[in-house]
Amino acid sequence: MTENAQQQPPAPDTELPTQYAPADVEGPLYERWVERGYFEADAKSDKPPYTIVIPPPNVTGSLHLGHAFEHTLIDALTRRKRMQGYETLWQPGMDHAGIATQNVVERELGKEGKSRHDLGREAFVERVWQWKAESGGQISGQMRRLGDGVAWSRERFTMDEGLSQAVQTIFKKLYDDELIYRAERIINWCPRCLTAISDIEVEYQDDDGELVSMRYGDGDESIVVATTRAETMLGDTAVAVHPDDERYRHLVGKQIRLPLTDRSIPVVADTHVDPEFGTGAVKVTPAHDPNDFEIGQRHDLPSITVMDEHAVITVHGPFQGMDRLEARSAIVAALRAEGRIVAEKRPYVHSVGHCSRCKTTIEPRLSMQWWVKVGPLAKAAGDAVRDGKVKIHPQEMEKRYFDWVDNLHDWCISRQLWWGHRIPVWYGPNGEVVCVGPDEEPPTGEGWRQDTDVLDTWFSSGLWPFSTLGWPERTESLAKFYPNSVLVTGYDILFFWVARMMMFGLYAMDGTPPFHTIALHGMVRDQFGKKMSKSFGNAVNPLDWMDKYGSDALRFTLARGANPGVDVPIGEDWVQGSRNFANKIWNATRFALMNGATVEGPLPDPSAMSATDRWILSRLNSVVAEVDAYYEDYQFAKLSDALFHFAWDEVFDWYVELSKTVFQAGGEPAEVSKRVLGEVLDVTLKLLHPVVPFVTETLWTTLTGGESVVIADWPADSGFRDQAAEQEISTLQSVITEVRRFRADQGLQPGQRVPARLALDGTALAPHEAAIRQLLRLQPEGDSFTATATLPVAGAEVALDLSGTIDVAAERKRLAKDLAAAEKEKAQATAKLGNEAFLAKAPENVVDKIRTRLAKAEEDIARITAQLEKLPQA
Repeated sequence: MTENAQQQPPAPDTELPTQYAPADVEGPLYERWVERGYFEADAKSDKPPYTIVIPPPNVTGSLHLGHAFEHTLIDALTRRKRMQGYETLWQPGMDHAGIATQNVVERELGKEGKSRHDLGREAFVERVWQWKAESGGQISGQMRRLGDGVAWSRERFTMDEGLSQAVQTIFKKLYDDELIYRAERIINWCPRCLTAISDIEVEYQDDDGELVSMRYGDGDESIVVATTRAETMLGDTAVAVHPDDERYRHLVGKQIRLPLTDRSIPVVADTHVDPEFGTGAVKVTPAHDPNDFEIGQRHDLPSITVMDEHAVITVHGPFQGMDRLEARSAIVAALRAEGRIVAEKRPYVHSVGHCSRCKTTIEPRLSMQWWVKVGPLAKAAGDAVRDGKVKIHPQEMEKRYFDWVDNLHDWCISRQLWWGHRIPVWYGPNGEVVCVGPDEEPPTGEGWRQDTDVLDTWFSSGLWPFSTLGWPERTESLAKFYPNSVLVTGYDILFFWVARMMMFGLYAMDGTPPFHTIALHGMVRDQFGKKMSKSFGNAVNPLDWMDKYGSDALRFTLARGANPGVDVPIGEDWVQGSRNFANKIWNATRFALMNGATVEGPLPDPSAMSATDRWILSRLNSVVAEVDAYYEDYQFAKLSDALFHFAWDEVFDWYVELSKTVFQAGGEPAEVSKRVLGEVLDVTLKLLHPVVPFVTETLWTTLTGGESVVIADWPADSGFRDQAAEQEISTLQSVITEVRRFRADQGLQPGQRVPARLALDGTALAPHEAAIRQLLRLQPEGDSFTATATLPVAGAEVALDLSGTIDVAAERKRLAKDLAAAEKEKAQATAKLGNEAFLAKAPENVVDKIRTRLAKAEEDIARITAQLEKLPQA
């Protein structure tokens, strides 16, 4: 019995094609769902809200396995909640991806022999909008292929008019609250993209470089420092040592000559220096290193910029005009010529930051930029989790979150690009600075100009949970769907995106966090656990697998690997296995329909059901409860695995097979089982639907005649349990499994019929004799029956006549050979474990393996001996 049994659907059309063809089904089904408005959300509804925002993909992007994985999880959550009666909003949209998009359009211009400067700012931005209209956002169509149930009518773009107003509003508010300021600081600079970039846009990799040790000063007043970036020495303004380092105490406060220049620089004492590392002395270049910048601030050192935005040396002298790498070699050669080089190490492997877009080596650079003062915002973001307003799942990820927000540095939000939200600040002819809000007119007149920078893309995406709902206007959607119910995203952007949404949401929405729960998932990797990359040759286009196996197969594979916060390995074999599962669902449902399975009418009373019927309904309700619990805990892998084994093992391999004899016999028991089978399939298809929506939609509508499983009621656990029936069927399964194993051991083919006598009287197995005989291919004993093997199982007895079915002599010879091998293995393991000298020296894991081998050999000996005893005499 399930709560599902209350419904009275119309009579279904029970015709299904012989084979499931995903390509013929998926596209038309999705378009029908969209046309009927199933995925739209009504802010006026009195249903409880359930909201998830899509982590906005870049407008330049296409669907990769990471998207497919994340979207599968979100879609499963929202489809279930929709079926549970929630007003469900999965908010779609795209990010304008400042650097990536500008690079794409600049490359197109390059093919025409032009640069953005040839067009000018306004014309270039117009060209980007043109590119977006013609080529951007291809991922939207790919999301449809996957089955994403998003509210397409609400699709947003971080540069659209409403979101641009939100960006300008919060910038003005932060500026007025003195939480945004302009200052000269060290930033990550890309000499190719010619812009500051965020920490998340820096990719670190081990590069072969050089470590050069060089002597500054002369005689007793000299000091050796080491660097991997010799070109920056032109901007050195000090050498720093630890204040407690006795080796250099006599030099602190003194000036030493900086080679290749006409300058002298001081030796300063600073606790940042590690006296145990290298020589215990470090060169200080405040304009080209973040740590050096901090030392420079503490000691009031000048900051000398030695490179321009292209990483070309600007210092007057022989190195002026050289690229940084060219200058590096030239400077080392010049130092070598002066006898200043103490040591050189090549190759020296060290971690180097690269621009994630163009792979250019990042140059730390002193630059005037706009910053967010994150202190009070980050504290609020941390407190929201500490106070329980927001839960992070899995909980062990909380520590990483706190480590980040509790130590967050001020955030550089300006980018030297043309594509993006331009900073709403105007500068006057007499040094005036005016920040303009969305409802204010910018200053006009001679000499006024707007800041040329745009905002970091993460600035606008940090507003995503509320800007997409109409903020700063107090819209019905904002009132209904904010805060979001849960954010589903990868742990890799916990710091960069999630923390920013937390800070901005709490700030803009008067202390209300942007979501109740943060559910973090891992990264998709190949079947060997390696990161997927084109350079590794293991990158996969998910569309290829969807074309080959169907979208459901890909979705189920991804969901089945989704343990919270853990990386997900995936291989094509696994997707093929999921395709086989979809085929199994199809074939089993088709069989059921051909045999009269139905959902019409109420379920019969349990007293009219067989033990098999009561068993499967008892198990069904347990699985409903189990799946619900896993959903609430974001355990996608466990819920998928539970559904897989229940559907394949219990419903298809056991209940359907056990029901065949009932259907063949006909009568009232068959009618009862047809209704039970219909109920089981109805509920099972609903449970599977959020993860595998296409095949379940086709089968469910055919089975029930209902409009769509998308809007069907989610099953509820009725509480029906029948432990006695579960025990009875468990016993039946053990008998069938044991006899099947014996048949296989005797070399019998699965379909080979064998005469058998079943002694089942007085046992719970007696009502199941017909099913036992059918499943085990056991025919009546006949007049010439001679029991050559007898199996006592579960209080019953199964006698088999194997005469004429196997070559007994050959079988005895084979088993004798296997027995000898097992006895030899036992003797070897026993000898090693009896050797005290071996046990004293061998590692514990080696000894454990030998104990395991011994136990396995003893099991094999017992099994083979029993098989030999059961064989008839030759």
